[in-house]
Amino acid sequence: MVAVSGTVTVTTTGGPGGGGCTATYSQVGSWPGGFQGQVSVANGTTPTTGWSVTLTFAGGQRITQIWNARTTQTAGPYTIVNESHNGAIPVGGTATFGFLGSWSGTNAAPTLTCARTP
Repeated sequence: MVAVSGTVTVTTTGGPGGGGCTATYSQVGSWPGGFQGQVSVANGTTPTTGWSVTLTFAGGQRITQIWNARTTQTAGPYTIVNESHNGAIPVGGTATFGFLGSWSGTNAAPTLTCARTP
């Protein structure tokens, strides 16, 4: 049995420098005890030099591996920040990161908060 959650989109407005950003979560795959997630960060109306996304899982899921971004947390909520190669996002541009995670019980989609650096 494969459990798949839907896509969650959270849009923030304002923030330093204005312009806002949007973070969209998609579950790429799921298997007993594990899953693969992907987050797309879309920039707003002004260029940005960096971004961060906070993921909060309600079901106690844990990120076990991450790529195209980094975090120092070993448990949620996770603050994910850009790598040096994908921090600058032009107006209307996007950056994407992915991760593997573990879960038990339920594997609901996380809530997301997106922030950008002017």
